[in-house]
Amino acid sequence: MSIEIVASLDELPKVVTYLEEKLPENAIVFLRGNLAAGKTTLTQAVAKRRGIEGEVTSPTFSLQHCYGEGLYHYDLYRLEHEAFMQMGLFEEFEKPGWHFVEWGSDALKAFLEGVGYNCFTVEIEPAGEKRQYRIDA
Repeated sequence: MSIEIVASLDELPKVVTYLEEKLPENAIVFLRGNLAAGKTTLTQAVAKRRGIEGEVTSPTFSLQHCYGEGLYHYDLYRLEHEAFMQMGLFEEFEKPGWHFVEWGSDALKAFLEGVGYNCFTVEIEPAGEKRQYRIDA
């Protein structure tokens, strides 16, 4: 099922609420959108809702940030599917919680779904001062 939510930055909590209602406890969420679309901003909103204090930033150069237990954030912009697997990052998805993946390939998503992971997609597009969130959950 797919739903679209148009939200401003102040309305982002309603997107987080929808995710909380629809996603299972353990999920891999592929965040799709152009540069500066709001992928990290959505992750920040989820972290805030979970009471995570401190800075939530894109893991552009570190590949992964862990925010407490149960919230993981990946940036795979320069990393091909094969390199991801060779680095052993695949095992990180065994950790319970939500895993937000920016710039994840279709091949990685297909592989993860094929081995039984709960994978979802959130496509983010600017819509004036707001963002359109297309959520497949």
